[in-house]
Amino acid sequence: MARFLLIGLDGAEPSLVGPWMDAGLLPNLAALRARGAFLPLASTQPPVTFPAWTTCVTGVNPGRHGIFDFTEITPERGLRFVNSGDRAAPALWNMLDAAGKRSCVLGVPGTYPPEPINGLMVSGFDSPVTTGVDRSFVYPPERYVAVRDWPFADFQEHHIGPGWHAMAPEKLLAGVERKCAIAESLLREEPWDFFMAVFGESDTVSHHFWLFHDPESPRHRPGFESAILQVYQRLDAAVGRLIAAAGEDVVVGIVSDHGFGGAGTGVVHLNNWLAEKGYLRWNAAGRDSLLKRAALGLVPERWRGHLFRRFAGLAAKAEAQSRLGRIDWSRTTAWSEELNYFPSIRLNEADPTRRIALAEHLCSQLESWDCVRHAWRREAIFSGPEVHRAPDIILELALENGYAHSCLRSTPGGPPFRRIRDDEHLGGKERGMNGTHRDTGVLLLSERTRATAASLADIAPTVLAVLGAPGPAMDGRSLLGEGFDSRKIAYERGSSSYTEEEEAIMVERMRALGYLE
Repeated sequence: MARFLLIGLDGAEPSLVGPWMDAGLLPNLAALRARGAFLPLASTQPPVTFPAWTTCVTGVNPGRHGIFDFTEITPERGLRFVNSGDRAAPALWNMLDAAGKRSCVLGVPGTYPPEPINGLMVSGFDSPVTTGVDRSFVYPPERYVAVRDWPFADFQEHHIGPGWHAMAPEKLLAGVERKCAIAESLLREEPWDFFMAVFGESDTVSHHFWLFHDPESPRHRPGFESAILQVYQRLDAAVGRLIAAAGEDVVVGIVSDHGFGGAGTGVVHLNNWLAEKGYLRWNAAGRDSLLKRAALGLVPERWRGHLFRRFAGLAAKAEAQSRLGRIDWSRTTAWSEELNYFPSIRLNEADPTRRIALAEHLCSQLESWDCVRHAWRREAIFSGPEVHRAPDIILELALENGYAHSCLRSTPGGPPFRRIRDDEHLGGKERGMNGTHRDTGVLLLSERTRATAASLADIAPTVLAVLGAPGPAMDGRSLLGEGFDSRKIAYERGSSSYTEEEEAIMVERMRALGYLE
């Protein structure tokens, strides 16, 4: 029976991978393509890290697995951080456990806290740590020593100042090397049937270096033109080493959770649009989070982790207040979190009939705005018992000459749309990244397939078919073999609550990575 090696290259873009393989710059990926398949891979909508990787390992859409974002708005309009205990569907390692198979899972987003599995798990970057690691994100914890050097981004991504771009590539390349060395060792030393490792460096470099790479970008500036290629080449070398370490009788898959493209100079402020149309009202005074402003504006960065741990119970409230504190809820019927990576709208309407009518009317209005390409009611793109956890309306912003608009936080009384200033071109916190997610990623397989395209939901059933393991009915289908034996798998969600200290460190972690202010 074959084994399966699945390597995740977060955000790997097909329009880069294809030509670079053709040019001989990515020889290990090209060798896989020659012996097997290279397919476009549809992501989730929107193409967001947590739901996308969760769909990859469960085979079902977010309406069934319940993971829509890093955070979730509570009924009281507070904020809580999502973790692995929120996942409503079994992942590959749960299904393989039931079949007596052994898994080794490294760095998959959305897996903290790690689940007890038949094998080894190192949680992804959502683990509540900063630049170091500890036993809390390793299962079993006694294997911590073997993986303690597994790196997360050890530099912040929200203040992009002088010297940042000169520093970042070497750190990203070093991170690939450290992860590869650990995975290489485990591939040789651990017994395994399924091995999965995710590298996030392709995503990070594309977010911050796209304007240097792309001479047609409206944000383009010279310098660091080869940074993205250098990271891709280091990842290609890692792929070759991991395939060699895996040995014989192994099916190999290379998968990205989404693709990438450039950001333009247009900025959409959804709450200002909603205010202009009469759906949202601002508080006259406008409240902000004093704790957050103090922490981010007055406290040295090296002390912030301690501050958020010290005031653990206030951390999520501070973030929610920062996002939502200026809204007058008594006079608001629709509002947005204004997340650049997840533009969406929520409705402040309890009656189900009026809620549907309002959503449909808003979608029609939004699609008549030239800044919006698509506006969907959540039920149009998600299906399953967890759909109610999604925002009411999901948006795809328009491209302008192939470049994405950014969705950024509104200033009350400001315009719904504006152009960024020259000093905002690099991006970063509250400015939008200069490289943004696209909805088509990459799939390479070491075996030939009749398929000409695939989706993230096809990955889990493909792994099960290769390994001869059963699983529950899925949204995807196997790309190899005859499919898998469909049957119910016993699965119970874990705890979906972080401790106050874990949640506090999570706030700091997400902020350092640029996902929170």
